[in-house]
Amino acid sequence: MADRRTYNVVILGLGFLFIFTAFTTCGNVEQTIVKSLDNSTFTGSGYHSLGIIYGVFSFSNLIAPTAVKVIGAKVSMFLSGLLYSGYIAVFIIPSTWSFYLTSVLIGIGAALLWTAQGEFLIENSEASTINRNTGMFWALLQCSMLFGNLYIYLDWNGETDISESSRRNIFLFLLVASVLGTLSFLVLRKSHNEEEMLSEEEGQSLLSARTMYKSRANRALQDAKSEFKTILQLLKTKTILLLSPCMAYSGLELAFYSGVYGTCIGATTHFGEAAKGLIGISGIVVGVGEIVGGGLFGLLCKNSRFRRTSVVFLGMVVHFIASYLIFLNIPGDAPIVLETTTQLSPYLNPSVSIALLCSFLLGLGDSCFNTQLYSILGHVYAEESMPAFAIFKFIQSVSAAVAFFYSGYLMLMWQLLLMVILGFTGTLCFFVVERMQDVFVDPQEY
Repeated sequence: MADRRTYNVVILGLGFLFIFTAFTTCGNVEQTIVKSLDNSTFTGSGYHSLGIIYGVFSFSNLIAPTAVKVIGAKVSMFLSGLLYSGYIAVFIIPSTWSFYLTSVLIGIGAALLWTAQGEFLIENSEASTINRNTGMFWALLQCSMLFGNLYIYLDWNGETDISESSRRNIFLFLLVASVLGTLSFLVLRKSHNEEEMLSEEEGQSLLSARTMYKSRANRALQDAKSEFKTILQLLKTKTILLLSPCMAYSGLELAFYSGVYGTCIGATTHFGEAAKGLIGISGIVVGVGEIVGGGLFGLLCKNSRFRRTSVVFLGMVVHFIASYLIFLNIPGDAPIVLETTTQLSPYLNPSVSIALLCSFLLGLGDSCFNTQLYSILGHVYAEESMPAFAIFKFIQSVSAAVAFFYSGYLMLMWQLLLMVILGFTGTLCFFVVERMQDVFVDPQEY
């Protein structure tokens, strides 16, 4: 039984590794790809596409639990993988209508995928193995930022323009990776709990398939109503209200490091022929920062003397340093320039070393905020963790969607200033919440 569960967790992690190798790489380069298209009929924007994805994802999370309970976690993940693959395939022969249609579909698919992942991981874990299984899954997922971006570096290094053949080869590679990840979900085995549930349903007077699914749907609908009421109640609590700026900041930062910063590097004229290849290296270094931060703070915070506030404060300082260096090192028009290269000059002579250092700091700081937000929500709302995490993902995703929509219009300095202001406010609010946990005996009331 333990071997089956471990097998399922490993296959689950590998499936996500392949799918998100495709998607994270795509998100990192798509605005650069869109700007390089020699197609007068294509009028799409990579920023707008990513904004649509995160916007639809945030609201689809409200219905995803019901859908997953009705059709099952395994089928949900497989169908979601097909939607991810469809989005990647659009870049092989791009058209505006399919680009935005698949953006909507992948937003729905993402909600199903992550909801099903959480349910499947819990089904295949026990109290003694949940931390190990979560760690295994997380480690495989984070590696998705390495391989696709390495391909980008090797293919684009020394190139000033992205040719049609290069674009097609890249997205064929990413499509194959996404399809492999999708197919891997088909070899997942049924968990012991799922087998018991199925045998119980099949034993109820040999119910027809239609009646069985109707029964599942009714139960799922009742659960969804109950969870939605809990979410509304939690939204009124002082803790969630105070943590909201920090959650929103994590969304702005997510948009910046996953889609905007790589575009800025690729558009910097001063990097010359190395600029496009540096997009891939930047994505890899961000991933390294995420892995180092997640592993380091996961271990440190097991020691009660190393407080959550210390990690969040470190994350704020790291991000402020990164923002200041980016402001000095990257041209102000980098995120919004319509041509493939920038026209303005930054305050410093752009340095590749500083640009990549900032990539690492962005990943490291992001892991500081995310690990501690999950930690404090799990601590304060131990009995209502699922609704609390749903609120976190909703606020984070809406914030990321807004950030992607303004990224194509605001100069770099204003984007950085917004992040600094919200990051500082979010950190102060996080400190207040942590202080409340020290003062009040019953944190659930706050």
